[in-house]
Amino acid sequence: MDIKRLILFVIFSFSILMLWDAWQKDLHPVLTPAPQVASDKAAPVQTGKSTADFAGKVAHDFGGMPLAGKRLKVQTDLISAELDTLGGDLRRVELLKYQDSVDKTKRLVLLDDKPKDVYVAQSGLIGSGLPTHNTLFSSTDTQYKLADGEDSLVVKLNWADPNGIRVGKIYTFHRGSYVVDVTYEIDNGSVNRLVPHSYFQLVRNGRPPVGDPKFISTYTGPAIYTEKEKFHKVSFSDIEKNKAAYPMQSDDGWVAMIQLYFLSAWIPPNNQPREYFAKKLGDDLYDVGAILPLGAIEAGASKTITMHFYAGPQEQVQLSKVAPGLDLTVDYGRLTLIAAPLFWVLAWIHKAVQNWGVAIILLTVLIKAAFYPLSAKSYRSMAQMRILGPKLQKLKEQYGDDRQRLHQAMMELYKTEKVNPLGGCLPVVVQIPVFIALYWALLNSVEMRQAPFMLWVTDLSAPDPYYILPIVMGLTMIIQTKLNPTPPDPIQAKVMMIMPIAFSVFFFFFPAGLVLYWVVNNTLSITQQYYVTRSIERAKTAKGHAKG
Repeated sequence: MDIKRLILFVIFSFSILMLWDAWQKDLHPVLTPAPQVASDKAAPVQTGKSTADFAGKVAHDFGGMPLAGKRLKVQTDLISAELDTLGGDLRRVELLKYQDSVDKTKRLVLLDDKPKDVYVAQSGLIGSGLPTHNTLFSSTDTQYKLADGEDSLVVKLNWADPNGIRVGKIYTFHRGSYVVDVTYEIDNGSVNRLVPHSYFQLVRNGRPPVGDPKFISTYTGPAIYTEKEKFHKVSFSDIEKNKAAYPMQSDDGWVAMIQLYFLSAWIPPNNQPREYFAKKLGDDLYDVGAILPLGAIEAGASKTITMHFYAGPQEQVQLSKVAPGLDLTVDYGRLTLIAAPLFWVLAWIHKAVQNWGVAIILLTVLIKAAFYPLSAKSYRSMAQMRILGPKLQKLKEQYGDDRQRLHQAMMELYKTEKVNPLGGCLPVVVQIPVFIALYWALLNSVEMRQAPFMLWVTDLSAPDPYYILPIVMGLTMIIQTKLNPTPPDPIQAKVMMIMPIAFSVFFFFFPAGLVLYWVVNNTLSITQQYYVTRSIERAKTAKGHAKG
């Protein structure tokens, strides 16, 4: 049994080390971008060349925050946004149905252009002096609000040059949606032929958002999806070290900036050539985006292009409707095939009980019930080893430091008593992927964010403010340790006694929803183990009386 305990200890210890290592790798140094004055000139003209010729030139002059124009404020039923007439950029997006991670009296701000927290959505045109994200547009109004009974809200910005070229940049916001349509209308009133390209990019610093869970690995950074390459992350560190293999050409997919619970993404129309890029713009400043050729626009002709932009929560059901593969931004890692169905069951339970904490409890009960046959086998093995504990101790006292003879005697005892010391290991190992998958499902689901449970637990995604759940979890681990057979090795015995305390302290920083899951799981395990152990001990006692 001491071998089994050692295996379990190694598994738990390795898991903790993996979490710590991943957390360290995701940290980024806090650097302040050096502000630079942005140029108002358009990107260089290279008419007729492929998009690859433009990838390295888009946003090349963005070294800090651009100059500010006039602010346009837009409000719908879900978001409050701010556009800037300089470039027509989307400079700020506030999600009205989500509270700030730190100050819950405020709404969550996803995009912002504060110098120390740069995160903006930009777009522009390349070719023949056409407007870029550094070109000044005009607008007819500064306040826009979605009217009652209206399903959409249109905000139009205008630009024109002396040669007769006119460009309209149109934002269309929709009721009940985090998707915004961004359309360019290009009217070539000049005497020359135009061959423009359009670009759409997300610019942000390399730091994770304030309020992300501590001591837990979460990803913040760019991500790109195509049908061929599928979903993959492009970390800031890879961009920094020139390890990101971009530009990349495709005719489908999307680009995004993702963080825990939320994301923003540019989603080009399918079956249209585009080139994805990711690069460093300055100190602690990066961008990811796409360039799309518009084709030739003859003199006197016009052309339009529409891009979808998403800025909102990582709600899996909704994301799958926005674009193929966008739901993959809810990243469960290598256990997605297990975690996704588990979350589906959890959401189904939530529909019935309307409380995510209760749903977690019920899902844990269902999982424990499903694995009961395996758990019972493990607990029977542990109970048998517990009964053999005194005999194993006598053997240790008899043979002392003679490890070889002690091992032989223990094997003979196991054979005589028909006990397999490793019989309980396989059932435990089989269950580990399921419980780890549920762990990641709970950690990465925006539905858990600021979801109340009961009494003092008002946010299942935040640590327990009074550390009650971690302490209860530590107590359940102590009880489990008492139910388990005492390892014959004194050092292992001490380690097993220290583990509950160490895990309790570590779980002080874990989201309450995760700790609740562990508390319920441990409580059910104690109940099952106590029942099986007592049954075997009573049967052993009855057998002894029968022989007597």
